[in-house]
Amino acid sequence: MKAYLEPGEVEQLEQAAEYLRDKLLIRLLFHLGCRVSEALGIRVEDIDFRQGTVTIEHLKARIKLSCSECGAGLGKMHKFCPVCGLKVDKAVAQEKEHRRYRSLPVDRSTLAMIKEYTSRGGAKAKGGQRFLFNLTRHRAWQIVRDCAERAGLPKLVNVESGKKHNVSPHQLRDAFAVHAVKLDDSGDGLRMLQEHLGHQSITTTMKYRKVSGEEQKEWYQKLWE
Repeated sequence: MKAYLEPGEVEQLEQAAEYLRDKLLIRLLFHLGCRVSEALGIRVEDIDFRQGTVTIEHLKARIKLSCSECGAGLGKMHKFCPVCGLKVDKAVAQEKEHRRYRSLPVDRSTLAMIKEYTSRGGAKAKGGQRFLFNLTRHRAWQIVRDCAERAGLPKLVNVESGKKHNVSPHQLRDAFAVHAVKLDDSGDGLRMLQEHLGHQSITTTMKYRKVSGEEQKEWYQKLWE
């Protein structure tokens, strides 16, 4: 059972798409290695055709707990406020948004596809801005899943849980990362991959080195067959 898609299989997935919009969605998820939420948030103005880059916005919501009496910050395990000593019966939860931006290079063939798509009127105006895709997250998942079925691609196994899953947008991000690690698993290569994927911790990026290490197991087993 496979754990990730090969570049050739992603190409089959893209070719199985019936519409240019869907082809572009699959192309961006793989060639940029971005999250589906990031792909759906790309505006036409975020693309610099001259420099060959796209600016990605990563929005993450975090819950911050605080004491209802003095406003001091609390951890999930706190039973008493560390500042005023009040027993914590009900903490005040505040949702804080963290916006981060990163500029990613885009290859020429993908830029050409974006140009073709926008010239055909593919980008849709929403709230005074032109977004590449007018899709919900759920619809994006359906598109990738349906294209995988038409392409005859098998389900993939999660290397951590062992469970089988349909091909999803996140597995295109995984495919990008594993492809990058196979080409360059040096310290510099992993740091560039970390920055490209928008990981705060290198530990998150290192999991792809473990996934790509499946080839070593296969190689070793063949030695003794």
